[in-house]
Amino acid sequence: MAENQLYVVATPIGNLADITIRAQEVLEMVDIIAAEDTRHTKRLLNHLGIQKPLLAAHDHNEAFAAGTIVEKLQSGMNVALVSDAGTPLIADPGFHVAKEVADAGFDVIPVPGACAVITALCAAALPTDRFIFDGFLPAKTSGRKQYFASVKNEERTLVVYESPHRILESLKDLQNELGEDKEIVVARELTKTFETFLRGTVVSILATMEADSNQQRGEFVVMIRGALAKKKLDVPQDAIDLVVLLSEELPMKKAAALAAKHTGFKKNQLYQLALEQKE
Repeated sequence: MAENQLYVVATPIGNLADITIRAQEVLEMVDIIAAEDTRHTKRLLNHLGIQKPLLAAHDHNEAFAAGTIVEKLQSGMNVALVSDAGTPLIADPGFHVAKEVADAGFDVIPVPGACAVITALCAAALPTDRFIFDGFLPAKTSGRKQYFASVKNEERTLVVYESPHRILESLKDLQNELGEDKEIVVARELTKTFETFLRGTVVSILATMEADSNQQRGEFVVMIRGALAKKKLDVPQDAIDLVVLLSEELPMKKAAALAAKHTGFKKNQLYQLALEQKE
């Protein structure tokens, strides 16, 4: 391990077995660990059998902590940065630390691992070739309604975080702005004992959660299927169905090319719409 480096280390979001071998090695080798909550990180280190000095680096002291970390690096130390769970900087503290360290000329080294956004998306059964992560939803109803209204025509899958005491109200705001038939997936307690994925329309998921208080507990990742591409309005459904039918015997690109000759629509447009329909 070279000297004077900051390691941004992902830690488990629930199941402690999700710690990576590399993350454990880095935590064992650095001189000091900067943590969002030192008590929380101490429990993880005890589980791993690691003893290291800890430095608090959270939302309320990050500017001060960043300066201290730069001083540690200047003295020849290596530092690891961790959050309470998951990947630092991803809806977690760490931006000011990473920026100040980089501005001071030191290396910022990623040590990848668990991240709630990616963990939720990979099991959501929603389109994931393109998505937007918008962090935590606004705390107030007015802010949430404004947010949902602003993404009404967004074609990419949307991913947001929500806390247990606001989840029902947030889903009601989503329903009011995007419609009760909007397709969503709500992931809860990822990698933990009571991990749950609720899939369906927002109105059906609200009914499930209101009927079972256990479904209102934990930390939530809410994923919203994007709006239907506007370009579909220009192409009749029978043209898209033709491509899908042909693709049962031909590669999709050849099916789209053949359908384009028959219908007069653009090959690439037919290809993309047929892919979306098959998904």
